[in-house]
Amino acid sequence: MSIVVTGATGALGRLVVEQLLTTVPASDVVAVVRDKEKGAALAARGVELRIADYDRPETLTGVFASGDRVLLISGNAVGARVAQHTAVIDAAKEAGVAQLAYTGILGGPDADFTLADEHKATEQLILDSGLPYTFLRNGWYTENYTENLAPVLAHGAVVGNAGDGRIASATRADYAAAAAAVLTGEGHLGEAYELSGDVAWSLAEYAAEVAKASGKEIVHNDVPAAVHQDILVGAGVPEGFAAILVDVNEAVRRGRLAGTSGELAALIGRPTTPLAQTVAAAVAAQ
Repeated sequence: MSIVVTGATGALGRLVVEQLLTTVPASDVVAVVRDKEKGAALAARGVELRIADYDRPETLTGVFASGDRVLLISGNAVGARVAQHTAVIDAAKEAGVAQLAYTGILGGPDADFTLADEHKATEQLILDSGLPYTFLRNGWYTENYTENLAPVLAHGAVVGNAGDGRIASATRADYAAAAAAVLTGEGHLGEAYELSGDVAWSLAEYAAEVAKASGKEIVHNDVPAAVHQDILVGAGVPEGFAAILVDVNEAVRRGRLAGTSGELAALIGRPTTPLAQTVAAAVAAQ
């Protein structure tokens, strides 16, 4: 039995592998990657590489084995993910894996915003497959904001259309630790975990944290959805993706990403990483 992480060189996947290597031998870990060169550092540490591509179903044949515990990390190609995930699910079913964990989105079937659609469809595909599953319904990543600090610092403003809505974010490392916990622990089959940070914050509070960490005046500018769409497109964001971001902001306004179930902290055995800590580190790195 191996613990298999798909998308293992991606932003989340590499953190999951790192977390696994703190608790299990490298020989028990398999990294599924598209590019062998990008996985070279993992191979050097004793992790087995298996080369496959979500977009090429034939490459997934033989990637999984009976009894494997598999983490399907959702693809990042919005609009193509259902087909990609179907290929992985089919290969996992053919192999007879012991667990298929999937990184979905907070709220699961109740999430009512566009970005959730492919996640909901994937969860249903997994249920229909009959595979033993664990749903990791990840909330928003703090890095979705802190990795885009340059324009905030340049213009002195956090712009959005989320109003006073709150976001219970956590770091990728927090979510990675949860994934590692369900892949190495027992009692997680058939469970759907609503994962989010311990504390929900507003964009105004985020602006205040950036101001505190940077020593600059940073304000929160709440704008209508259409205006935010135009701002994003004007900044070079593709129109379709800008629409998704605006829609997420509307979901935040409705409280859809504000839930603080405590399930993430329970899985990882510690509090989730505070917003202030992540913001301070990101500002220092600028």
